[in-house]
Amino acid sequence: MKRLFILLFSTISLLRAQSPIIPMPVDYQPSSGYFALKPGSAVGISSNIEDLKKLADHLISSPIVKSLRLQAKNRSTNVINLEILKSPSADLGDEGYSLTIKSKIIQIAANKPAGIFYGIQSLLQMVPLESDRGIYKIPCAMIKDHPRFGWRGLMLDVSRHFFTVDEVKQYIDAMALYKLNTLHLHLTDDNGWRIEIKSLPKLTSVGAWRVERAGTFGDRESPKEGEATPYGGFYTHEQVRELVRYAADHQITIVPEIDVPGHSMAMLAAYPELSCTHEKVYVNPGTNFAEWYGNGTFKMLIDNTLNPANELVYEYLDKVFTEVAMLFPNPYIHIGGDECYHGYWEENADVKALMAKENFTDIHQVQSYFIKRLEKIVASKNKKLLGWDEILEGGLAPGASVMSWRGMKGGIEAAQQGHEVVMTPQAYTYIDYMQGDRSLEFWIYASLTLQKVYSLEPVPDDIDPKYILGAQANLWSEKVPTIRHAFYMTYPRAFALAETVWSPKSLKNWDSFIQRTEHHFKLFDQLQWNVSRSLHDATATVKKQGDDIICTLSTEMPGTDIYYSMDNTFPDQYSTKYTSPFKVPMGDVTLRFVTVKDGKILGRLAAIPRADLVSRAK
Repeated sequence: MKRLFILLFSTISLLRAQSPIIPMPVDYQPSSGYFALKPGSAVGISSNIEDLKKLADHLISSPIVKSLRLQAKNRSTNVINLEILKSPSADLGDEGYSLTIKSKIIQIAANKPAGIFYGIQSLLQMVPLESDRGIYKIPCAMIKDHPRFGWRGLMLDVSRHFFTVDEVKQYIDAMALYKLNTLHLHLTDDNGWRIEIKSLPKLTSVGAWRVERAGTFGDRESPKEGEATPYGGFYTHEQVRELVRYAADHQITIVPEIDVPGHSMAMLAAYPELSCTHEKVYVNPGTNFAEWYGNGTFKMLIDNTLNPANELVYEYLDKVFTEVAMLFPNPYIHIGGDECYHGYWEENADVKALMAKENFTDIHQVQSYFIKRLEKIVASKNKKLLGWDEILEGGLAPGASVMSWRGMKGGIEAAQQGHEVVMTPQAYTYIDYMQGDRSLEFWIYASLTLQKVYSLEPVPDDIDPKYILGAQANLWSEKVPTIRHAFYMTYPRAFALAETVWSPKSLKNWDSFIQRTEHHFKLFDQLQWNVSRSLHDATATVKKQGDDIICTLSTEMPGTDIYYSMDNTFPDQYSTKYTSPFKVPMGDVTLRFVTVKDGKILGRLAAIPRADLVSRAK
């Protein structure tokens, strides 16, 4: 019986592995035969609904099948039919779909246009990467699918580095293919204000531009008085509307973030009267203006914080949120609330007077006071306030929702109080972190592997799932100056996030996911989208053992061996095979290693001098 179960389980796993789809569908049943997708294949719609016409156009124009010149026609064979169900299926919900692939016809059916759209994405992923004499043979199958969570997000920081409308659209294209439905735009920070506010024009005429600097972000030269500010940009009202429309056509909601009361240097460069010090500041080009102590505490060397005791602050923010609410139809406005330095507040006479008036005994109560006032402003625009988990400090505003980034704790606390939560713990979702060995990646202070992202479980134990909206990954752009590098940092880790927030927890399987990821590497190559293959590399970790340095090599790639050298030669598949941790000898030694799969070198060659290994040792 046990052997039969193992055989059955293996068979099921094999069948599932035949699907290249990310995220894994809820139910995938392969069958024999294939649909021949070829030039002249038709796309039919069940009714003359405008949404269906748009969806048909989306399929026809997809770069994956565009060369086939599909035709919008109603016929009974060699056709892909799109159908809104007349009798809704309770199993599918608003975003679910059924996809039936037979030899003569493909049927995509759903309750709502969103479901049809996601069925199309699954179909596009199933199109083979190579044709058989001009025919793309799509394996027959029956799929029923729907998402686990309603919030399936990515955050793109456009403040540190500005991305154009066309670049954001490209980012949306990739998100949509993997059924991610929320784009959180970090529009303001110390390094640039990126949205036009007509009632406060200096926010963009001053706040959207900074001096141009090369070198490492965070270690750049400070601006000089009178220096030109050519670097930056912002989105006009019309451009925002264009992005919102484009995102909506791809079933994506854009959530805007205006980050206050901290991270406000761009706003203060435009309106210095809003700070506690009233000092002239510049839009920050990547200079170091804070001391970080490594335990969550810090000190700002330049005031980048709005004055919570200044009524003008609330007047200006009311103007900001009035225009933001008008431009973004989604229910939420993200107000940041993170990393607010209180030192300048504690020294300010007006803040002291506010604390006395309100009988506050703790500066965190001032933070709560600010957030609660903002919630009233946001609510007056018929929007919900969303903020990073620092908004819990001093007491959470009644209608606020929390984005938990400092681990899961803030999300748990908010959910226990009956508030909506988006899980985005930095240890699992900060995709600006290195994704491989630091000898091979652009350095940043932390690492986040693909497998770690895949291991995220958004619903903590003993928390009612109804309060967990979903999860998202965040791409901060200090060290991401181009959209191609944004793609490199986002993918394949966004694949892992997509599967986590869409697929049932019970279907997640690392080996299956890796097989499908390899397929999507090739798809990205065809689409000319950048993608990281750090998964193919090995990573070195070291520890001290007395006076010795002990090195451990590892890889996340199943079925992969590691070969290394320490004799100033380049390792290959015939070098020393790694089997267990080893001692790094004394002297002028460089450890080099490479991964090998199926007898061929797979990953990049890593080279780490002994001094660097020593610096890693704990």
